[in-house]
Amino acid sequence: MNRIDESRPFIPVRIAVLTVSDTRSEADDRSGATLAARIEEAGHVLVERAIVTDDRDAIVNRVSDWAYRADVEVIITTGGTGFTGRDVTPEALEPLFEKRMDGFSALFHRVSYDKIGTSTIQSRATAGLMHQTFVFVLPGSPGACKDAWDGILKPQLDYRHMPCNFVEIMPRLDEHLRRGGGKSA
Repeated sequence: MNRIDESRPFIPVRIAVLTVSDTRSEADDRSGATLAARIEEAGHVLVERAIVTDDRDAIVNRVSDWAYRADVEVIITTGGTGFTGRDVTPEALEPLFEKRMDGFSALFHRVSYDKIGTSTIQSRATAGLMHQTFVFVLPGSPGACKDAWDGILKPQLDYRHMPCNFVEIMPRLDEHLRRGGGKSA
């Protein structure tokens, strides 16, 4: 079914990681650290890593800034996908998506179910495309970050992954924007 085509070159992707939390600092941000380590171990480039509070404006501002940068191709957020009053990451980001990636949420829950059973229903993981940049919104637990990276993102961000992957379509993401000017270089 899925395979790596060794005849194709590996192409590093430039990724930014955002932790959304009222309580984490860089010293104790295990989820952000998990993602950063896996990104670098896979051979990709960690462009930037940041932490913002569970505040819609803070989330929107940081992700929007990265989405409009030429050196960021993928943004992964962790945290703020639950049901408590402070969990607002999906509400902050989904309105900014030009295209939603409904399959990501479905597949994330499938992968997560194998690990934590019905508790996966407590996550509102989502993804979409924002100004030619893939944005993935993950739960705040290190386990959820591992599951999403290992089971979905790592293969899809590998140009050698067959039968298809995100990297091979990245050059065409701006087709709808070319008249108005695409992502700045």
